[in-house]
Amino acid sequence: MAEIVRVRVWRGGAEGQFQAFEVPRRANQTVLDLVTWVQREADPTLAYRFACRVGMCGSCAMTVNGRPRWTCRTHVERVERDGGVEIAPLRSLPVIRDLACDMTVFFEKWQGARGRFAPSQTRRDPLPAIKPEAPARQEADAGIECINCAVCYAACDVVARKPDYLGPAALNRAWTLANDGRDSEREEILTRVWRDGGAFDCHSHGSCAEHCPVGLEPTRAIAGLKRLALGGAKRLPK
Repeated sequence: MAEIVRVRVWRGGAEGQFQAFEVPRRANQTVLDLVTWVQREADPTLAYRFACRVGMCGSCAMTVNGRPRWTCRTHVERVERDGGVEIAPLRSLPVIRDLACDMTVFFEKWQGARGRFAPSQTRRDPLPAIKPEAPARQEADAGIECINCAVCYAACDVVARKPDYLGPAALNRAWTLANDGRDSEREEILTRVWRDGGAFDCHSHGSCAEHCPVGLEPTRAIAGLKRLALGGAKRLPK
C-alpha cells in the first residue's frame, strides 16, 4: 500500500477549485485526520470545522468522494478511490471558505418548521406524567437524537432542487414535537408543514435516512407529518 494518501481539498468559495495534497498514511486514519494534517503541515489557511473528534457533535460534516459524512468517523481505507480522497463542503449550503459552510439557512428552516418546544404548562404546574411506552412518546423518541449536523440536508435532492424546502432535519424535529404531549402548538406545526416547501414536497427517496450518521429516519417522520396534516391533530397517536 502506498505510503501517502492523495487528497483533493476544495479551496475558496462557491467558485473555488480543488487543490491537491499528499498526506502521509497512518493506521486507522480518518478523513478528519487528513484535513487536520493539511491545515497543520501544508497550508494553515485551510478553513474547516470540527470539535469533539469522536462522533458526538457532527460539526465536521463534509462531502467525501461525493457523499456527505462525518469526517471524524470516516476511515480513509473505507472510502478512498485509487489511493485518493476528494473532500468538499456540504452541498446546498453557502460556502464561507474552503470546507466551512454557513449554517444559517439550515437553522432558519428549523425555525420555519416551528422546531422549538412550546410548553403547555408553567413551572408552577405539576409535571405531566408521560408514559415511555405510549405510542406518541415512542414516535418522539425515535427522532429526538438529531444533532443538527446537516448531513441529511446535504444528501436531500429536493433541497438541492427546491431551496425553500424545509428539509429532513427540520421536518423530523416538527414530527418529534407533534408527538410530544407537553407541546402546546400542534396546530401551528400542521400549518407550517402544510405550506409550500413543507412535508408534501418530500419525494420519499430516503437519502436522508440512508446518510444519517446516527441512524434516524426522517423519511418516516415526514410521512407521519403528511398523515397528520391530512387528518388533523386528532390523528396523533395517544
